[in-house]
Amino acid sequence: YSLERVNVFNLMGSNLICRAQSFSHSVICKYKLLAVSSQLFCLYSKDSMSRVIDMRSDTVTTPTYEMREAMRNAVVGDDVYGEDPTVKQLQEKVAAMLGKESSLFFPSGTMANLTGIMAHASQRGDEVILGDRSHISTFEQGGVSQIGGIFARQVLNKDDGTFDLDEVCSKIQFGGYDGHCCHTKVICIENTHNLCGGRVVPLDFIIRLSSIARKSNIKLHVDGARLFNAATALQVPASELVKHCDSVSICLSKGLGAPVGSLLVGKKEFIDKSLRIRKSLGGGMRQIGILAAAGITALDNILPLLQNDHDNAKIFCNRLLEMIDLGIHVDPKQIETNIVIFEVRRSDLSAKRFCDLLEQRISEDVPVIRMSAIGIMGSKVRAVTHHQINRDDIDSAIARIQEVLQQKY
Repeated sequence: YSLERVNVFNLMGSNLICRAQSFSHSVICKYKLLAVSSQLFCLYSKDSMSRVIDMRSDTVTTPTYEMREAMRNAVVGDDVYGEDPTVKQLQEKVAAMLGKESSLFFPSGTMANLTGIMAHASQRGDEVILGDRSHISTFEQGGVSQIGGIFARQVLNKDDGTFDLDEVCSKIQFGGYDGHCCHTKVICIENTHNLCGGRVVPLDFIIRLSSIARKSNIKLHVDGARLFNAATALQVPASELVKHCDSVSICLSKGLGAPVGSLLVGKKEFIDKSLRIRKSLGGGMRQIGILAAAGITALDNILPLLQNDHDNAKIFCNRLLEMIDLGIHVDPKQIETNIVIFEVRRSDLSAKRFCDLLEQRISEDVPVIRMSAIGIMGSKVRAVTHHQINRDDIDSAIARIQEVLQQKY
């Protein structure tokens, strides 16, 4: 496929970067052309030149030019032998940022969380306590039970991502004198909390929960996929949020924008144990410095931009408030980071139908808007800002939402 005169837009500043006269030598797949520079993100199909504003998640970003260059130039070795210098650099960097002894690179956050919980709860029939709306409970296929043989005892998440500490205490078990019960070995929290709308778990809650865990000889694990968003919102170092915790997983491919990768962080003894578990789960990889290099670049270049994402999320929320009469409900007090969950409260329009309409291609001048409906028949929609969404994109998304809501269905 050869495309003539393709416009490439800088999504960070909404300025035209360049106009290519021919892309005949570009890497073009059958359906999509991804044109990427250090601060741009454009997606075209071969059937339409409509621009796509993708707010389904902060995982949809494409690697920046700097990331691609770092990957191309990365010094690599066999990481299974512990010989990849770029992986070592990333692991040391993240451990230092979080104030822990050691860290370990993983291909996904799901594997990092599973490994961390299995390292803490090493016997079949051990137990983990976690929130009912947590990512581990909802979106990781019950791997702690399916693979780890660990019972997942749920507590109710409050809307701010916390849970009732009295309920936690009531569910801690020590196995029983005659072996009737599970043995609680680890408690998990999620920070920021995805299904609670990107809420930041308060530091005082973490401290109180940590105290309960310590008294009961129970480990505290943090699913910190968006931990740096929490730290940015509170304007504190990320290490401050996990210094009372035994382990934490962080994701490079969400708000930080790297193409792949998570890290599990904790004491050296814990990481050594996790290394063996990672291997058994198929997570041992060879010359992965090319992936680690993108993660280092993300930490250096994209992490400082997270406040922009939070600001854009608040702007998006405030613009949605103007559409209450059209059936939109959103609580601005709930918007603390880069996730906006709002409701479409209309009898003629479900959240899924609403998202489908936003994604329809109307014309080349009207961008395609992508957001996520929460559940099939529900009313809630999730929109996520990231470093490849700018203020003009927010304006375009709001304009398209208004067009959809002004119709009757």
